[in-house]
Amino acid sequence: MKRRVVLIVTLFSFCPVLGQVSYSIPEEMAPGSVVGNVAQDLGLDIKRFESGKARVFTGDGTACIELNRERGVLLMKDRIDREMLCRQVTPCALHFQILLENPMEFYRVTVEILDVNDNPPVFMNSNVNFNISESALVGTSFTLDTATDLDVGDNSLKSYFIKPSDTFSIKMNGDEDTRNVEMVLNAPLDREKTDHLSLVLTAVDGGEPQMSGTMQIRVTVLDVNDNAPVFSQPVYKAAIKENAPLGTLVVKVTATDADHGSNGEIIYSITNVAKEIRGLFVINRESGEVTLNGKTDYEISKQYQINVRASDHGGLTGSCKLIVDVLDLNDNRPNIYIMTKSNVISEDAKPNTAVSMIKVEDVDSAENGRVNCFSENDDRFILKSKTANFYTLETDNELDRELTSEYNITITCSDEGVPSLSSSVTLTLHISDVNDNAPVFDRSSYEAYIVENNSPGLSIFTVKATDADWNQNARVSYILEDSSVNGVPVSSYVSVSADSGVIHAVRSFDYEQIKDFQLCVKAQDGGSPPLSSNVTVKILVQDQNDNAPQVLYPVQTGGSLVAEMVPRSADVGYLVTKVVAVDVDSGQNAWLSYKLQKAADRALFEVGSQNGEIRTIRQVTDKDAVKQRLTVIVEDNGQPSRSATVIVNVAVADSFPEVLSEFTDFTHDKEYNDNLTFYLVLALAVVSFLFITCVVVIISVKIYRWRQSRILYHSNLPVIPYYPPRYSDTLGTGTLPHVYNYDTCRTTDSRKSDIKYMQPMSQSLVSVDDVGADSAQNGHQRSANSTLVRNYFHSNLAHLTNIQIDSY
Repeated sequence: MKRRVVLIVTLFSFCPVLGQVSYSIPEEMAPGSVVGNVAQDLGLDIKRFESGKARVFTGDGTACIELNRERGVLLMKDRIDREMLCRQVTPCALHFQILLENPMEFYRVTVEILDVNDNPPVFMNSNVNFNISESALVGTSFTLDTATDLDVGDNSLKSYFIKPSDTFSIKMNGDEDTRNVEMVLNAPLDREKTDHLSLVLTAVDGGEPQMSGTMQIRVTVLDVNDNAPVFSQPVYKAAIKENAPLGTLVVKVTATDADHGSNGEIIYSITNVAKEIRGLFVINRESGEVTLNGKTDYEISKQYQINVRASDHGGLTGSCKLIVDVLDLNDNRPNIYIMTKSNVISEDAKPNTAVSMIKVEDVDSAENGRVNCFSENDDRFILKSKTANFYTLETDNELDRELTSEYNITITCSDEGVPSLSSSVTLTLHISDVNDNAPVFDRSSYEAYIVENNSPGLSIFTVKATDADWNQNARVSYILEDSSVNGVPVSSYVSVSADSGVIHAVRSFDYEQIKDFQLCVKAQDGGSPPLSSNVTVKILVQDQNDNAPQVLYPVQTGGSLVAEMVPRSADVGYLVTKVVAVDVDSGQNAWLSYKLQKAADRALFEVGSQNGEIRTIRQVTDKDAVKQRLTVIVEDNGQPSRSATVIVNVAVADSFPEVLSEFTDFTHDKEYNDNLTFYLVLALAVVSFLFITCVVVIISVKIYRWRQSRILYHSNLPVIPYYPPRYSDTLGTGTLPHVYNYDTCRTTDSRKSDIKYMQPMSQSLVSVDDVGADSAQNGHQRSANSTLVRNYFHSNLAHLTNIQIDSY
């Protein structure tokens, strides 16, 4: 096998074409035969073929040659018939590319198909009849149909010979492309001797082994017809456009015959036509007009050669050659082939990153076959021309998946024909996500409200953050940042759901303790590394009406009765006193109003609804009772409202004795209820028990000391008499004004005795023992009962202190 290897290596910084290699192989090689070691010839490592997924790429998708990656060799895939592949075109070659990925690159490979002598010469007609006049002169030539041989070069048709050769010989005229074969008369014919001759014309080629084809020639000897038709020109040339309609006139040939009669009548016919163009042209037998009878295609055949024969009725013939050129029309759109492409590209891909490689072909010629390509739809990609008909699609700007996650890039290729034809192909490119966007809250800060006394676990508010990234990079989780509120970790107040961003209360809030606080929530995505952002949330605790008003004045005591004194000379609007109350709630829950609920005489006093001032509403008269009890209710403005009541005792009098006697009688006139009786009995029992106990103890002590003294007396020790100190008598009558209260603590040592004076009362305030202030108020009653028991106990203890205990 003859093989020719040509290796051309071209390096360009901007071009992915790294080299070219050429091989020559004979046609009809068996499948599996080795074409060439392309890895060795290109100087590539076998491992590069494996890692780069090397493959053979052809524009039409068909390949007669395949690549063995493991060996780095090209192998025959299918048997190649050069005649079917290239017909008469020489040289005949296959052009394809070796594609490699990671990085993208390709190499051009050209495989020339060498001809093998596998086709014998073939005549269009196996039998030909000639009518030759017996008067034909020696040397007269008769044009024969030439044979066709599909082989080329040395294997093509080379010569003819005829048998028997005593009457006729073969003569070939013209060059190889326009060669005519003529049968030349070598000896005169004599119809009387021989009226029919049978000849065999043999055509042989130059191949090894030599092949041949034959044609049977039958010659009928006629009477004299001594002028053969003669064409006006030996070669006719014509041109038609490809895809011309059927019946288009190609050319009209003309031949003349000097004979007369039937010997001068000419009939035209087409001879020596290759098999692939038979029937493509027809000729009018009488007029010589050649018309188109089929479809012409410039891309299949650019030129047709036809032999035209003119025959008279006498059997004489003449011939000429018709050459028909096919004119190219722009009837083929460019073909776009995707050599390799990436379906997905990262959004952080650098500019000039190759996305796809394409090859463009236009089978038209000249300007009709010159193609220009460009990309449409987006300015982030650019189509760059590397070499003739090869382009790469590259990134031209930075990509952002959040703006555009998918690109449909249309590549359009147009030729320069008139009118121009174009083809388009759309590449779909997905942009893979990179975690380049942090979560963003829908607000710069939040304010949330929660009503106090809430249940733990109550949902307060929801923060929401979005991430423009995709999938895991956009999965947002929420984290409560560490901080403190009044020295307490914020996590003991609220918690944040990591998935939903819902803020829950961890404890029940009290508006009176904390009115608001701030916390910081971080939103973090699931990328690697993760990105995050923070937002401040202010929680405002809303007040509930959960506190009743508290009365600060007048003070409600349990042991005494407090009364405000109003002189009988008081005018209308006289300020008796002012009820002072507060509410620890806020807002309308702390708005207080005052109302007189109960009064002995509603026509005498009124309460200011806003300020709580108690004033007279008429002139005080002598008929008005000294003792006046007012019940004032204090209400807030909450929903529902809460209230507190306060009792204000008012004494209508001009002097303290009058007030004191009135309130004393008022005290003793009260009926004791069952509880008071119980406490009195209990007090008497306790005092009696203590008295008896003291007497027993004193007697026991005296007996003990007496016995000790007797023992001492009978002993020999000196006796020192003992005289105990006398107890002082403190039961004298006091000289302090009766309007003063005082307490006394009495002991045998006058230096340790104490008198505690109370502050004198104002003229408008009288304090007396409130033994039976209000039977409905048990607290006050119990306080009064305690006072009686205490007074009784002090009286008896005073008597006990007067007992004189003399030592023996």
